[in-house]
Amino acid sequence: MCGIGGEARFDGSRPDDAAVTRMTEAMRSRGPDGEGLWSDGWVTLGHRRLTIIDLSDAGAQPMVREDLGLGLVFNGCIYNYPELREELRNAGYDFRSTSDTEVILVAYAHWGERFVDHLVGMFAFGLVDQVRRRLVLARDRLGIKPLYLAETPGRLRFASSLPALLRAGDVDTGIDPVALHHYLSWHSIVPAPRTVLRGVRKLPPATLRIVEADGRSRDERYWQPDYVREPAEAAMGARDWQAAVGEALRTAVRRRLVADVPVGVLLSGGLDSSLIVALLAEAGQRHLRTFSIGFDSRGDEAGDEFHYSDLVARAFDTDHQRVRLGDDDLVPAVRRTVLAMTEPMGSHDVVAFHLLSEQVAQHVKVAQSGQGADEVFAGYGYHQPLAEVPRKAAADEFASAFFDRDHAELNRVVGPAYALDRDASRDLLDAHLAAPGAQTALDAVLRLDTHLMLPDDPVKRVDSMSMAWGLEVRTPFLDQDLVTLAAHCPPEHKLARGGKGVLKEVAREVLPAEVIDRPKGYFPVPALRNVDGAVRELVVEALQAPVARERALFRSEYVAHLLAEPDRAAAAAGSNKLWQLGLLELWLQSHGIH
Repeated sequence: MCGIGGEARFDGSRPDDAAVTRMTEAMRSRGPDGEGLWSDGWVTLGHRRLTIIDLSDAGAQPMVREDLGLGLVFNGCIYNYPELREELRNAGYDFRSTSDTEVILVAYAHWGERFVDHLVGMFAFGLVDQVRRRLVLARDRLGIKPLYLAETPGRLRFASSLPALLRAGDVDTGIDPVALHHYLSWHSIVPAPRTVLRGVRKLPPATLRIVEADGRSRDERYWQPDYVREPAEAAMGARDWQAAVGEALRTAVRRRLVADVPVGVLLSGGLDSSLIVALLAEAGQRHLRTFSIGFDSRGDEAGDEFHYSDLVARAFDTDHQRVRLGDDDLVPAVRRTVLAMTEPMGSHDVVAFHLLSEQVAQHVKVAQSGQGADEVFAGYGYHQPLAEVPRKAAADEFASAFFDRDHAELNRVVGPAYALDRDASRDLLDAHLAAPGAQTALDAVLRLDTHLMLPDDPVKRVDSMSMAWGLEVRTPFLDQDLVTLAAHCPPEHKLARGGKGVLKEVAREVLPAEVIDRPKGYFPVPALRNVDGAVRELVVEALQAPVARERALFRSEYVAHLLAEPDRAAAAAGSNKLWQLGLLELWLQSHGIH
């Protein structure tokens, strides 16, 4: 797990090594253990290292194999690298390290562009093919690892974070009106390839981009499971699916133990993280390090789920640590969290993940987490009604349950310079849900959740907040084989028992019933959910700052309405609109964007 960056020039000039150095320096927290720079004349690669696999200097990056004519910077982990290494050795290749980084280089030398098909893991990388004079950029199947791009005439820059590109300079920081439309429609989510800034894009998940030395490029989407029933699985009943999902999840959890350092677990006390702890214990892991976080309660709203995390920790004899924080810890944490965001993230629990990661990183460098289970196994409340909805009505059902605002209201929110004459968010939703390869309305929505929304909400949130402290977080529920299996699983098995039915049956084999049958919980941060006290003052300050008034992202009368009645306005759409707007302005101002 690391921070990567680079610059390619297509106009005959040399890359700006100083700009690449500024990018890598901006990602020091992602890779506190080392740094490196390498240039091939038209491409310069930069790297910040977090030592997880092959802790020696032999695993340092940029990694160059002159005999193969290849150079690489890589962020992530290839879980099947020992097996690939053995296969490639048998094919006649030698290795100079024990790192997964070198396995990627040799895999490309052996399989060419199809090498990504052989990689099991989370990754983003830039690979220079010196013989063909190509830059190969790639991102893993579920978008767990980020890759941001800034293109100008004659130049391409890439980095693991958007602020790193800003540090390099010469970025168009104007607001993208379509991205703003998505942000205000979808709980602050801006799906790839857009970002809120006009001059920055991100490589979509499961995408390979081949960039030639003259600037020509082509993209290939190398993976997308179909959400249909497979004939070979037609005879499978509920117990068969339970067994198949259980076996795939056990494999996913074991895969993510690959490391030369200890691996812990972020234990919220919910079904998903508790199941990971149980399966790790079943696999023979003893005295796991587990971590939970809690905040002050507010009225009837609890600020922690320690009852459940403690129960799991006792059941599996983990080395458990509670992290309890008060409201006084939140305001400074909000400011630090915003600086750590690769993009604006309006979810309340992003601050909690930032604070939790700070504590966990003092004890381990790697942790497993339960993100993705709800999207993959239909765990949200809006999934249930989809069982009764015709395939063609999926978009209407999803929009009514998920959208923060419709297009008409949105144009009453944004300033005139950012208003659109078309419903860009609904257009994207309709196109995605209508695409072939999904059999039912639920299949179409789960595909949308997993492959479009998830990479730019919980996945991005966890990566940004954990890597701000040099902590690598691995997500077994986003294992490529488990996701493919779940895509084929009949909807009724996922929707059973209020959602995640097949997963709950797997859990009954290993977890106490109290953890499985409890009400669904969320990461509770009452002070942020209510936007009161010092947190509200911070938001108000950002929205009323001179730079915000000059930018005029939002209509002044709408902001005034939110400030007068923040709670009522928030409840109307099921999300806190004041926080959403204030967070965006706070992010822009924190990164010096005027």
